[in-house]
Amino acid sequence: MADDSIILRKWSGRIRTTDEEKYGAYVVETGMKDYDSTEGNLGYQMMMRPMGDGTSEVTTISWWISMEAIRRFAGDQPELARYYPEDDKFLLEKPKYVEHHRVIAGRVNLSV
Repeated sequence: MADDSIILRKWSGRIRTTDEEKYGAYVVETGMKDYDSTEGNLGYQMMMRPMGDGTSEVTTISWWISMEAIRRFAGDQPELARYYPEDDKFLLEKPKYVEHHRVIAGRVNLSV
């Protein structure tokens, strides 16, 4: 990936739909707090969507100034997902890998 591009990091997993509120609060206090405190993080979002079978897909995306900044957050193997101690209590699946995308263009206005 080019060093002068913004990089989007994407992770998705599944939880029980009944755990959405608790898991959301947990991620805010763990992963989102770590995003905030990592130099080179430009922002993040967490999304949930019920799958209709009692489970919900959770996706987090974060924007970074470089792969080096992502390494400050994720470690020497930034393609591996980063998990926290209580994740096993919530996650029905723990994908091993995340995705990294070079951001070409975009615009977000969240004040609706």
